[in-house]
Amino acid sequence: MKTLWTALFVMTLHFFAAQENEVYADGVFGFEDNKAQKIFTDWTRIRKEPGVNAQILDSLSTNQQVMILKKEEAVPVLQLGERKANWYKISYQKGDVTSEGYVWGGNLCVGYRNKNGYAFLFGLSKTVDRKNKEFADIIEKQNIAGVKVMEGNTLLDEVYFNTGRGEELNTAAFTIESNHKLENVEFTLKAMVSGEACGIATYDQYILFKDKKLIALPQLMNVGDAGVFYHSETYVFPNDKGGIPNAFILKTEDAETDEKNSETKKRSSKTYLWNGNLYKLK
Repeated sequence: MKTLWTALFVMTLHFFAAQENEVYADGVFGFEDNKAQKIFTDWTRIRKEPGVNAQILDSLSTNQQVMILKKEEAVPVLQLGERKANWYKISYQKGDVTSEGYVWGGNLCVGYRNKNGYAFLFGLSKTVDRKNKEFADIIEKQNIAGVKVMEGNTLLDEVYFNTGRGEELNTAAFTIESNHKLENVEFTLKAMVSGEACGIATYDQYILFKDKKLIALPQLMNVGDAGVFYHSETYVFPNDKGGIPNAFILKTEDAETDEKNSETKKRSSKTYLWNGNLYKLK
């Protein structure tokens, strides 16, 4: 396993070395013109012009709906930590008044869903420094994503989780699934970010929703390089083939191909028991 992570780390360094100095926006912050979006970061500043030094016209709260009017291609991409996003011209409504202004794309949701009177919001909130798992003397910048549940303008709960570096933010998805036959669970949410490239990880975050609370399950990470290695993590829920009642199973598989083109595979699993309120490792 250590060999796999060492190979991944070296590939990541090579990836950085190959990049040009020009800053490109992360794909998850690519929003279409004339499409509705929502504010993720509370008290998001709306400016008269695109740029951090432009006059502040207003501030918008989490869950405020806005309309994307235009992406400002001529304005340089703004990078804050590992988050890189364009500026967008938007319109929004407060009461009977419709206003326009500019917002940085990193403050918008990368996904949102409405169900049973609740609004579920998925966004990237900040970048933090974390120690590398394999090289303790190396500090890496990691993006932190969050999911919030709102009832009207009231924040009911929120959970946060790691989504890696900027190159892992090519695409995002946010879905609502069934309760997977887990007792007292209303339904599950699944938030995903992916780099969609060899050696770049995909992160899957499952979140249980019950009693107006969010419960984040251990995060899943999948990564691989065709013909060299892969690491995969999946859940088996009670409603899946091989599932067991009141539990979910984390299945992990690692494979590496050596210089003689011989593949070595390792499989393991962990079972988490669910008692209707919380989970614990069996």
